[in-house]
Amino acid sequence: MRFDEAYSGNVFIKSHPDFEEAEAVIYGMPMDWTVSYRPGSRFGPTRIREVSIGLEEYSPYLDRDLEEVKYFDAGDIPLPFGNPQRSLNIIEEFIDGVLDAGKFPLGMGGEHLVSWPVMKAVYKKYPDLAIIHMDAHTDLRENYEGEPLSHSTPIRKIAEHIGPKNVYSFGIRSGMKEEFQWAKENGMHISKFEVLEPLKQILPKLAGRPVYVTIDIDVLDPAHAPGTGTVDAGGITSRELLASIHQIAKSDIKVVGCDLVEVAPIYDVSEQTANTASKLIREMILGWVQKR
Repeated sequence: MRFDEAYSGNVFIKSHPDFEEAEAVIYGMPMDWTVSYRPGSRFGPTRIREVSIGLEEYSPYLDRDLEEVKYFDAGDIPLPFGNPQRSLNIIEEFIDGVLDAGKFPLGMGGEHLVSWPVMKAVYKKYPDLAIIHMDAHTDLRENYEGEPLSHSTPIRKIAEHIGPKNVYSFGIRSGMKEEFQWAKENGMHISKFEVLEPLKQILPKLAGRPVYVTIDIDVLDPAHAPGTGTVDAGGITSRELLASIHQIAKSDIKVVGCDLVEVAPIYDVSEQTANTASKLIREMILGWVQKR
């Protein structure tokens, strides 16, 4: 894909028109080929862009304005419908190009499986990579009903790829007993139910390391984000998730990429999920891009 021809249509608010001048690249991964419950997250990136027009460009949390960061919206990566493996290969190749150009990748999903090829590509550039994962679900299955390419498997895949001790999950409140046992036996960190307070304890241990952050919108309670494929009661508030993003921003880790996935607009007629996601992305841009 040529970045100067990657997109036509809506872009995220204040997107910079020149790829070469941009510090970061926003892109969509419109795939929901493997979801186990409700499809529709392939429409998430487009709707997040559309509602971003309602954002203020200034963040009172970080005292920064979107004018201060140059980011290019590359649009949605063209993915072959119904072909998970080829889609993942295309995503990885795309991210290789973004990283080779020295840009910060910020992805929008799409189901959570799309994070796997991104994290794999980032690991090639940063071999001491750590992963921060915020989610309702463990995503540590080896397969789902015999299929290893599933939105239930991306964290297991990256943990096996870079070592479980380099993966830190927060907000987890759902998963098979075997998944929790595997994490414990292999030294992977899982914080159940909460994000902010356990994150504060972990961040000093990751000081100076390159970190990729992946956020599943369902880490939020369905009261805050009903527009997702696999809702799960008992989640955190949007206030806590914003505070967690800001906690990372003021830490000593080096964020080298991130994504926000599993927004499925069709299940939220109020559009609060897409609007919340766009605000989260604004804070991720303002808080993390300069931490490369």
